[in-house]
Amino acid sequence: MAALHQLKIADSIWIGDANTDEIATLNNDQALAQLGRECEFLIYNAHSGFDPDAFGALSGTLRGGGLLLLLTPPLSEWHTHPDPVAERIRVAGFDKADLTGRFLQRISNILQSDPDALIITPEATPSAPVNPEAFPPQIPLFNHPQCRTRDQLQAVDAIIRVVKGHRKRPLVLTSDRGRGKSSALGIAAARLIGEGYRDILVTAPRQAAVSSLFEQAINALPEAKSSPFSIDDEGFSIRFHAPDHLLSNPKRADLLLVDEAAAIPTKLLEGLLAHYPRVVFATTVHGYEGTGLGFNIRFKGHLDRHTPQWREVILTEPIRWSRNDPLEALVFRLLALDASPAPDNEVADVSLQEVIVEYPTQQQLLENEGDLNQLFGLLVIAHYRTTPLDLRHLLDGPNLRIALLRHRGFIVAVALLAAEGGFDEAMTERIWSGRRRPRGHLLAQSLSAHLGLPLAATLKGMRIMRIAVHPTVQNRGLGRLLVDSVRHEAEKTGFDYLGTSFGATPELIGFWLRCGLQAVRIGLRTGASSNNQSVMFLQPLSPHGVKMATEARQRFARQLPTLLGDSLAHLSSSLAAPLLENIEHPPTTTLDFQDWLDLLAFAFARRGYDLSLHAIQVITLAALADGILNDADAELLIKRVLQKQSWQVCASALKLTGRGMTVQRIRQVVGRLVFHYAGKEIRERASRMQADNKGRAR
Repeated sequence: MAALHQLKIADSIWIGDANTDEIATLNNDQALAQLGRECEFLIYNAHSGFDPDAFGALSGTLRGGGLLLLLTPPLSEWHTHPDPVAERIRVAGFDKADLTGRFLQRISNILQSDPDALIITPEATPSAPVNPEAFPPQIPLFNHPQCRTRDQLQAVDAIIRVVKGHRKRPLVLTSDRGRGKSSALGIAAARLIGEGYRDILVTAPRQAAVSSLFEQAINALPEAKSSPFSIDDEGFSIRFHAPDHLLSNPKRADLLLVDEAAAIPTKLLEGLLAHYPRVVFATTVHGYEGTGLGFNIRFKGHLDRHTPQWREVILTEPIRWSRNDPLEALVFRLLALDASPAPDNEVADVSLQEVIVEYPTQQQLLENEGDLNQLFGLLVIAHYRTTPLDLRHLLDGPNLRIALLRHRGFIVAVALLAAEGGFDEAMTERIWSGRRRPRGHLLAQSLSAHLGLPLAATLKGMRIMRIAVHPTVQNRGLGRLLVDSVRHEAEKTGFDYLGTSFGATPELIGFWLRCGLQAVRIGLRTGASSNNQSVMFLQPLSPHGVKMATEARQRFARQLPTLLGDSLAHLSSSLAAPLLENIEHPPTTTLDFQDWLDLLAFAFARRGYDLSLHAIQVITLAALADGILNDADAELLIKRVLQKQSWQVCASALKLTGRGMTVQRIRQVVGRLVFHYAGKEIRERASRMQADNKGRAR
């Protein structure tokens, strides 16, 4: 506190406990509220817990020449001290003592080796006093009434061209944090309103992410009526809406601005791109909220396919500090914000025969920074929301194991594994009844509480939390090879089943089916992070695992068709079809003679759809489970027969002209299924009816 008085810095932020009333203090959870703010002095008290996401966010609020003071226990001992934030990665069945502190040990090692970090201890005080004025910011001068760098001005001009130029030519703005990306969006929005454009829409993963955007726009439109997230000026408006709201309630817009796009599920971004012809996507490349590297891999490929004339502007000039700022470089190292996978040219010629499988310990990763950066870099590009806290989990997660594939020393694939289950009878009862939800045991808890299988919580399961393959060598079988190795390792070490849970896409469902796992559960709501339904896949590894997995598959087979007619009535048929394939279903042998006559009357005569519905449902489930329908026929039967979607919706989806043509299409499909499943007598009758129809047609 004496130093604080000596520095006389009023513009400061203090995070954590402070023995003073002279400065306002915040906790880690309040860090995001500081986005868009600038300060001269940041005090981060790590004795109150070190949250890597909060620390990363707050470090970006410092202006060039500012001072960051990190308060810690002695660096050599820091990792042995209790840390409240570590509780966020503790798993049920493990004590605080099981949290090893490797993440903090790595932080300490980097701080002690960094020549620009000034370390003050009771035993060692720097010879020269710390004075922020001794480190003036070397920020290049740029004279413009609104923009603070040439990069920012270029970005503003590019945004305006999206509105004034051709449609379907989206713009992507990318930058590291602190380059004025969000402010550029606000400056451009205000200029467009000033030029007579009426409706600018703004979206982001959360409102707080666009605070600087609206601050800039409000400053440029002082006469307009404004709130923190909306501006109105005589019929002209700039308004924030959540991404899913913009898709479910489409609105007219001269321009859509999407900030922090990397933190928005790709599925939502694709929907926004399809609906809004003039759109700007802005994203941070290295950030505390998630990285833009995964965005680069996935969404830019989608842009190439659907809007090949899209443009990109990259902002590199910092706003608040100079280029090559030592604090920015240090924070990047501390939080692995610059982690990246192996160079493309080093792994391009990989083959299945040359890779080796390894199971490194977390301690080995701590001791090999190169491997840690390659491994974490792969996870970053494979998942749109990987944050620094995930790095802490990687190094300290008590039930975590790591599997990887290496090619000539470089990591080309990685899987994160979590050991689950193994609960005693008393805890199993509480989990099954819904009274306990043990943290870190997703599969064991869900199989027991949601599917109603008490046995599941007692068994030991190995969950594949994440799997990532280097983008240069994907689709060569490496992912499947890694899963095969994990399966053998789990079986050898006494696990009862292998499982995974993920946001469903047709590609991922296909991958896990090819790996030998089968679906046993689907979530009823879309996930907050992926906006996809979560699905759970299993493969048994022991006799007890076989018993549990069999029961799970049976329950899933009974539930899925019913759910498709209720809670999952709008699930994409591209997801429903592979989930329905190979499930147990009422066999067509349960159809009696009258049911077959109903099918004949519907398919080859004029019997109404509703009057034959029971038999149509049975034969539909059989066909979907046996995988004998083409994609269009499967989509039609799923939407109408199982999901009960309206005739109008079904006709529109299949590009058919109204109910009559849709019914006729179902008659044709059912007719083919009759010939496939029926006995000789019914098939002969169907042939005669078909011939009569052709005769009448002539």
